[in-house]
Amino acid sequence: MDRFDRLTTLIDRFKLTVTAATLDQATLLVLGDQEGTPKQVLFLPTGESVAINEEDVLFAAYVDWNGPTNPLVAALPPRIEIDLGLDPDTIGLIRLMRAEMVAQRCGMGSVLNRLGEVLIVRILRHQIEAGSTHSGLLAGLSDPRLSRAIVAMHDQPGHNWRNEDLAQVAGLSLSRFAEVFLERVGETPAAYLRQWRLVLARQDVTKGHRIDAVARRYGFSSPEGFTRAFKKRYGITPISQRV
Repeated sequence: MDRFDRLTTLIDRFKLTVTAATLDQATLLVLGDQEGTPKQVLFLPTGESVAINEEDVLFAAYVDWNGPTNPLVAALPPRIEIDLGLDPDTIGLIRLMRAEMVAQRCGMGSVLNRLGEVLIVRILRHQIEAGSTHSGLLAGLSDPRLSRAIVAMHDQPGHNWRNEDLAQVAGLSLSRFAEVFLERVGETPAAYLRQWRLVLARQDVTKGHRIDAVARRYGFSSPEGFTRAFKKRYGITPISQRV
């Protein structure tokens, strides 16, 4: 497996659920022909409404992946369309998902959720490989050099990362790394790391973890410094987050 896995940490840190949904609630749609052959996948991360022929919909599902608190979801375009014409593996996966929905057998919800997670991963791989014309996390992950530095921050958020260290991970000079990161991601490496730490810290605080332990875990100099950064980002103190 690639040491710098661009998706695993994001998938592990944010709970992903895929459930059957009505057409008006769906954020994941599979369209097909009259014979029931899947032809296209539509993924609408922000819940954007689309005008489609209901007769073309093979199945509809709702995807919950922590919404805008997930930086990758926030970086995705509002509408993703994938042509399945040259992707027999995804077609096979979708046929299995549809069969589960139609059969309605025991355990269907769990099976659908797991198969749906596989489908979302395949969609995200497609997006990363396609790249992005807009700055943000998706553009950064699409860059083979920057993605190594971003994954390093994702995997070790509490590490005392310096730009020099990250530039070395990316295989770039310090000046070139800082320039390309800002251009592609839209913020400095230090700013991105700070926001990533706060996203993870907020999850842990919500779960009831001790404030001082969370501060140490994510590289803050003190609980007081962590509280100030948290309040600046979210408008409330960590203690208030638990209420």
